[in-house]
Amino acid sequence: MRYYLVAGEASGDLHGSNLLKALAARDPEAQFRGWGGDRMAAADMHLHRHIRQLAFMGFAEVVQNLPAILRNFSTIKADILAFKPDVLILIDYPGFNMRLLKWAKSHGLRVVYYISPQLWAWHEGRVKQIRQYVDRMLVILPFEVDFYQKHGVEAHFVGHPLLDALDGLIPNPTFRSRHGLDDRPILALLPGSRRQEIQRMLPVMATLAARFPEHQCIVAGLSWHGEAFYRKHMRKAPLPLAIDSTYQLLLHADAAAVTSGTATLETALVGVPQVVCYRGGRISYAIGKRLVRVPFIALVNLIMEREVVQELIQGDFTPAKLEDAMNRLVQAEVKNHMDTDYTTLREKLGGAGASDRAAQAVLELLQG
Repeated sequence: MRYYLVAGEASGDLHGSNLLKALAARDPEAQFRGWGGDRMAAADMHLHRHIRQLAFMGFAEVVQNLPAILRNFSTIKADILAFKPDVLILIDYPGFNMRLLKWAKSHGLRVVYYISPQLWAWHEGRVKQIRQYVDRMLVILPFEVDFYQKHGVEAHFVGHPLLDALDGLIPNPTFRSRHGLDDRPILALLPGSRRQEIQRMLPVMATLAARFPEHQCIVAGLSWHGEAFYRKHMRKAPLPLAIDSTYQLLLHADAAAVTSGTATLETALVGVPQVVCYRGGRISYAIGKRLVRVPFIALVNLIMEREVVQELIQGDFTPAKLEDAMNRLVQAEVKNHMDTDYTTLREKLGGAGASDRAAQAVLELLQG
């Protein structure tokens, strides 16, 4: 079978790579092509576009980059038609992937959507596009099944693939020496995966280094942005960088400041106390605030349906408030309480095997 996959962000690259491995185990003759990152390329997918070229965020940012985005649409459509896939697998990345749906259906392509857009948070009306143009909807959050059922869509809950990605991880004993760290407790700073996120988040996060001299701060980075990019936004704080080593950083961390997104769930599943942070562009945030209909931004809180981790959003994301939040996190009593909540979170996410279940659902569609 021929599979064309489209992922546009770091989390989609991770989950896409595990799906590729699961598909290859079931279909030895499989051919893979698409858009993704280093992990999907390492899983034997021919990379037509790298996610470093795709990650635009926010309303204003999308408008500013509209010519590039429109060129991407033309490019991918031509590439898909040339490849002639048996199935098109869209992985999250709704700002782009949702716009491919009608076109894909008009060309007779079978479409699987893996990892639902957050239509339950905003743009609920767009669920009709899922109903019309998606052949199989695979969701990873337990409450999404009821949401889609309410709108007449059969959604298959496969569990959260992060449980697979994190299974069996153990701390690397050379991590501290490799990054020039001493024996002080570690505060992990996760400023996000997209350049616009990092530019806004990292300067504030980096202020923790001076405010917590009894700890050492280390920044999670991605190789495709380059070390110089991170250094530029540290406000001259000479912090160590853990490039492409986020999981090892979390395994060694005592607490973390995390940009809202999949990383908040990764941090919780590793078991690290965290404060969730977010600051968007003023225009984008003003528009989003009017449209979003959920009480939290952190996936941990959404799944648990209550505030498990503190959120510092927009104007609340300041050096002083971040310091206060981190002071609470390093207290043993808070960590113990959060550990209990994290255990419940894992149970809600459905256990290991999500990637295998997703691959099986794809093959059932193709063989049906």
